Amino acid sequence: MVCGTVCWSLHSKPLRGCILRAFIPVWLVMWCVPGLAMAGVVWRGDFETGDRSQYSGAQMVNANRLQVVTSPVAEGKYALKATVHQGDDPINASGNRNELVYISNEPVGSEYYYRWKVMFANDFPSVDTWQLFTQWHHDGCCGSPPVEFYVKGEEIRLSLPGTSEIPWRTKLTRGVWHEFILHAKWSSDPKVGFVELWHNKERVLPKRGAMTMYSGQRNYLKLGLYRSDTVRPVGVVYHDGFMQATALSDVLEQNPEPPPVDAGTPIDAGSPIDAGSPIDAGSPIDAGSPIDAGSPIDAGSPVDAGSVDPDHVDAGGAEEPRPETDAGTPAWDAGTEPGPNVPPPGGISPDEGVAAQSGCSSSGGSAAAFALLGLMGLAGHRRRRS
Repeated sequence: MVCGTVCWSLHSKPLRGCILRAFIPVWLVMWCVPGLAMAGVVWRGDFETGDRSQYSGAQMVNANRLQVVTSPVAEGKYALKATVHQGDDPINASGNRNELVYISNEPVGSEYYYRWKVMFANDFPSVDTWQLFTQWHHDGCCGSPPVEFYVKGEEIRLSLPGTSEIPWRTKLTRGVWHEFILHAKWSSDPKVGFVELWHNKERVLPKRGAMTMYSGQRNYLKLGLYRSDTVRPVGVVYHDGFMQATALSDVLEQNPEPPPVDAGTPIDAGSPIDAGSPIDAGSPIDAGSPIDAGSPIDAGSPVDAGSVDPDHVDAGGAEEPRPETDAGTPAWDAGTEPGPNVPPPGGISPDEGVAAQSGCSSSGGSAAAFALLGLMGLAGHRRRRS
């Protein structure tokens, strides 16, 4: 982090420079004045450390309720599996919960983009009451947080309890990853503060004024599962990829085009095959001299018939006719003739009331005391719902 101008300790003494800051806890650094926000990614809570160490602490009955798992994951190698059984109440407050806490303490007037992914198990309960999975809670003692995401029945909702508004809702789909990007400016004045929302890469809520903080209080992040204690079935929600940044481009997933495949050097077909010199057919075959048919047969002298007795001429046998010459088979054979997931919002019922109300533990306390108590129970917050 680049050194800021001034940060304040619990005793209101200015701390200057990076050297002193190295000796104070991370949560105290987050109290720096708004002007110290640097461009780019501010914080990651994507579990890629393989544990929960990116977060300030946890409110859980035991470690198996907030497990870092390798499957299923939305990105990277790790995700969080949050499980709640009826009766899970680690801070002796209203409702049942197992949640991670990040003491972000967004300053008044600050503006950030938050991106994270959530998947509801196939058997996630369908109940007509509230089940929160992400919230920006105030550091006061009681009441609903100023910004919360929760499930009621078969709907996912964004609620702004400060003004009793539910500006966005959609149908709950189980067994798939839901990606959320929240753009928020933190202020108790709805003319200054605002929210803007993307769901599964579609902007579903244009920027609109909102009370995103309560006067005189700061917000901090909680995620996991927190629900009414009337819910009996076990609930499981997965979280992955949480990040906080100062620009939309920093939270958008980068999907660079893969480098072109190296096809390698074209195959060398080699030199053309040398067909060699034409075959020497040799000299024409010497048919030899014409066959000597010999001299004509000497038929001899005519037979001397001698004296012919005209009364006894011997005509002899008539010559038998010769058979016709066989023309043979023709020299060539003529052969034979060749003989053709933003799931539709159907089923969403009109809202039957204001956003569900939630509270925290009655112990309360100031922000400074809350920080000192730190993560040893995180000054349990009692939430009340009407």
